[in-house]
Amino acid sequence: MATATPNPLAPGSLDGKRALVTGSSRGVGADTVRYFADAGAKVVVNFRNKEARAVKLVDEITEAGGQAIAIGADLTDNDSVEAMIAAIKAEYGGLDILVLNASGGMESKMGEDYALRLNRDAQVGMLMAAREIMEPGSRIVFVTSHQAHFIRETPTMDAYEPVALSKRAGEDALRELIPSLEADGIEFVVVSGDMIEGTITATLLERLNPGAIEDRREQAGKLYNVAEFAAEVAQAAVDPVPADNTRLVGDVSSFTAN
Repeated sequence: MATATPNPLAPGSLDGKRALVTGSSRGVGADTVRYFADAGAKVVVNFRNKEARAVKLVDEITEAGGQAIAIGADLTDNDSVEAMIAAIKAEYGGLDILVLNASGGMESKMGEDYALRLNRDAQVGMLMAAREIMEPGSRIVFVTSHQAHFIRETPTMDAYEPVALSKRAGEDALRELIPSLEADGIEFVVVSGDMIEGTITATLLERLNPGAIEDRREQAGKLYNVAEFAAEVAQAAVDPVPADNTRLVGDVSSFTAN
């Protein structure tokens, strides 16, 4: 199950833990699931419409001796989310780690408000549903981008702006829940990364703005690939939570004031 990047989590370090990564049939989500499973966690591979990929990943994990199940759910559909949580409770008894990785908004024919429904409303709905089966000591990780995290200070490409604004709105809405989560003993951390090479978003942006990836690479000096960024997400699920609940991955000099 190894990816091109070594697992940042020690073997057996997640024995007995149960983890759900949304949007994990491919990309960053899939590699994050692999790291969790390799470290001993029982994992849930969530997909919206890529069932074959999800099942293939589950087979890969179980053949390597890990424990995994695939559950389809549309995060913008509350009933679908509730059904997924019920299935997880029935199979694993609860959750210890929730990674809010699924996002989007650049897809066509999904409606004008789709980015906001997915990147804000669905993230809050997913967290609220999952916390019902999470106990004290659990961890929630929200995955975002520098382009979204810093959107109020630093403009981004026009094609990505609606997505960036919706993801920042989602981050803000989730941060408002931190006091109540802490009261329940549930930890929360945001992981913000630079443009990630090999992701669907980067590919779409490159298509709309030829040269965008190379320009950003020159500015940042280095861009993380999917496996490298997934390793940071996995590490964020176990490392001490920063005081500001934020883990920044990659160069931020282009996004912050000098």
